[in-house]
Amino acid sequence: MLFRLRVVGEPVWSAIEHICFYLLLPFLIIRTLSRANLGDVPILDFITVLVVAVLGMSTLLILMHALFKNRYPDSGPSFTSLFQGATRFHGFVALAVIGPLYGDQGVTLAALALGIMVPLLNVISVVVLSVYGRSETQLTTDKVIIKILKNPLILACVVGLVFNWLGVPNILFDAIDIIGAGGLGLALLTVGAGMRFGHAAQSKLLVATGVLTRLIGMPVIIIAMSWLVGLDGLARTVAIIAGAVPTAASSYVMARKMGGDAALMSSIVTFQVIIAFFTLPLFIYIAEHL
Repeated sequence: MLFRLRVVGEPVWSAIEHICFYLLLPFLIIRTLSRANLGDVPILDFITVLVVAVLGMSTLLILMHALFKNRYPDSGPSFTSLFQGATRFHGFVALAVIGPLYGDQGVTLAALALGIMVPLLNVISVVVLSVYGRSETQLTTDKVIIKILKNPLILACVVGLVFNWLGVPNILFDAIDIIGAGGLGLALLTVGAGMRFGHAAQSKLLVATGVLTRLIGMPVIIIAMSWLVGLDGLARTVAIIAGAVPTAASSYVMARKMGGDAALMSSIVTFQVIIAFFTLPLFIYIAEHL
């Protein structure tokens, strides 16, 4: 509403989003990881569930595209948007939901999920866009690695884990706490302001597929993997939430810059946020009552 009523202008929202991404959320992650009791976290099972779920969904999508590419020879760019929509996840939304519901232990698991999934998904998405997208941009391995290493959320995970090992003085911890405390509320505001309805869903089937594979398919795969691995409790709940949140807003930027279908990506991002108002509470309820 603030964005639509122009109470706060678009340039300000862009600045708020940058502050959240580069400062507030990284400090929240550092604060949480620096004093988290990682001995209570089933790290190996948690990593296994998330990684196998992402790789499983990626494999299914690529196989489906291989089956239909002869019928739709120019579907490569659209496929990249469907792929990003189904596999990537919105870290802002995940942290903003998990933090108030499950406190520091939940944020610890969410931060670990970010540390695991952000590098993996960036690499996979870049490869898929390079293979199936329309772009003259030449991508090199070193550029991909540098982009991942410079990601502020990844850097925050590393710093937080180092502080957890070395210890952090109270005065420094309090300063980090004050800065990070503003991240969750502002992050949710930027999610709302970032919703765009300008691109009408001309390909309703593609949009619906992009929405359902992410908001229904991914959490179902994670539930199945959790059952197979034996992951339960809060770790399972956080993993399911990470699978049930909408795709990353940065997917649109990547689609635009690397030859994907940017208009389709914009529609998928927007409609996922809308539909997640209904599906995310459902999967939170399922996760807590399994």
